[in-house]
Amino acid sequence: MSRERDTRPPRPRTAPKSAPGTSVWPQRPPAAPREAHVPAPSRGEETRLYGLNACLAAFAHRPEALRKVYLTASRMGALKNVLAWCVKQRIGYRVVEEADLDKLTASRHHEGVCFDLRREARLQLSELLARLPEPPSPCVLLWLDGVGNPHNLGALLRSAAHFGVAGVVVPEGAGLDVSGAAARVAEGAAEVVPLAFAPAAADTLAQLRKHAFAIAATVPRQGVTLYDARLPARIVLVFGAEGQGMSDALIAAADLRLTIPGSGAVESLNVAASVAVVLGEAWRQHR
Repeated sequence: MSRERDTRPPRPRTAPKSAPGTSVWPQRPPAAPREAHVPAPSRGEETRLYGLNACLAAFAHRPEALRKVYLTASRMGALKNVLAWCVKQRIGYRVVEEADLDKLTASRHHEGVCFDLRREARLQLSELLARLPEPPSPCVLLWLDGVGNPHNLGALLRSAAHFGVAGVVVPEGAGLDVSGAAARVAEGAAEVVPLAFAPAAADTLAQLRKHAFAIAATVPRQGVTLYDARLPARIVLVFGAEGQGMSDALIAAADLRLTIPGSGAVESLNVAASVAVVLGEAWRQHR
């Protein structure tokens, strides 16, 4: 049975004429029924986030974006600061059952909490580059070419946060964004590592080189072995999707091509695992 906490102050009613100057406070509304419809976030204006660490990280970094909270009773202790904020800011929250959250998130991996948040404005590559330290300061970026799986995005964002990556670049129109599933897998990293949307590849290369970045493409074979390569301290690491990989034009335009050595039992690692391996080596060389 779901029940909703109405944090708005009650509206006074005008008292009977026999008692001028007084008011009667209305009673608290009854709990919402289990089958009550919960609307989806307004398209383009809000986004739905779930997973405990993802939600706590979003609240820590941008509490002003919070619009609604859904949680199970078992999560009230872990989210007491969030609920106190909701009361103070007159933001609604609803205590629901696990099955309700399954429907709200279209996932069984919500970990007992779901937030509706105001969607952040898309960050453009030029805006990200303007934030970065000037050359020759060390800096690492990731560039994803053809990657579309939200779980892979979440996993590589987590690795990127761990190894201090300054941002992840994705093509405009590629359909890749930080969805609820990606944010949950990222375990809060989506709030730390910005996702920047880039124009056509040629324009992106020009902007990156203007800011003194070397471009390194990761390829499954015929590249320099990762552990034999001297990685530039200011570098963009390019990763393609499993199967099709990155475009031949982008591989040809790269300053360096890297291959992760292995037993050969499988052709390659998946993109999230590849990102973790390469970033670990970049960190070792330049920590």
